[in-house]
Amino acid sequence: MRRNRIAAIAALAVALIGARATATAAPEPATARPDYRWEHSPHGPLLERILPPTVEPQKLPEPNSKGARLVVAYCVQCHYLPNPAMHTAARWPPLVERMVWRMEGKGNLGALMEEMMADVKAPSEHEQATLVRYLQKYAQREIDARKYPDLKSQPGQMFAIACSQCHALPDPREWPQVVERMQRNMAWANRVTGDPALRTSPELNTLEIVRFLQRNSRTH
Repeated sequence: MRRNRIAAIAALAVALIGARATATAAPEPATARPDYRWEHSPHGPLLERILPPTVEPQKLPEPNSKGARLVVAYCVQCHYLPNPAMHTAARWPPLVERMVWRMEGKGNLGALMEEMMADVKAPSEHEQATLVRYLQKYAQREIDARKYPDLKSQPGQMFAIACSQCHALPDPREWPQVVERMQRNMAWANRVTGDPALRTSPELNTLEIVRFLQRNSRTH
């Protein structure tokens, strides 16, 4: 009896030591910390600038769905997690196709791209189709310019210039979900803030853009 108790205690101690060693030695998974790979890559600074941080895995639409899990598994290999609402449904298929092409090391940087993608895994055809369906399901709704004559005003032009730099113009009815994120993104990319020589005419004023969106979100 005493021998069995000692053996059980010893086994438990070994298990605890092993679990502790695993917990301290294992790096955080890419899904939890997408910049982990950049810190261990000579191409980190380039990859980090590709896409601003926009959404956490648990904040994706249907975060436990197959499509969301595939976005998390594949997209953070090279950049921050994309939000499905970044692009319209029509834009996602060619964009995913281009991203898969790059994951396979066939991008426009030649040997450098092949080197950068050496440890990157690309989705299968079936996974790619699932990814596209998911992204299209929760894609951005584009503005119908015929319903918004205010687009011709100066605030409307600011809105059009600012947003069209990266994607189609969003429907103002979606503004509460996107404006705060876009303010962070534009500052991150130095599209609105930064070198005055790079600014547009009219110079973009985010407060005016927000007021434009608020005004139009109430009328349609």
